[in-house]
Amino acid sequence: MDYHLIIYFLAGVLQDFLLTLNWRFIAKEKAIFAAVLSFAVTIVTMLVLYNILTQLDRQRSMIAIIVYALGIGTGTILGIKTKISSN
Repeated sequence: MDYHLIIYFLAGVLQDFLLTLNWRFIAKEKAIFAAVLSFAVTIVTMLVLYNILTQLDRQRSMIAIIVYALGIGTGTILGIKTKISSN
């Protein structure tokens, strides 16, 4: 199995986990936490997309995008299930 696919999946999990937490911090009006997470999400997203577009051939890019999207879905579930303090 191509190790890139595992990395893309994990990056997708990380990205949407952080994004979901970001939205939750925005809803709680915790601006500093939301800003830090927004920065992190943008970095992860841009690095993965740049890598997919520049490093992979056409066939592997489509598979990588699908694996990345599966990771994003998983990250959403984990972000929703994670408890954050209400303080």
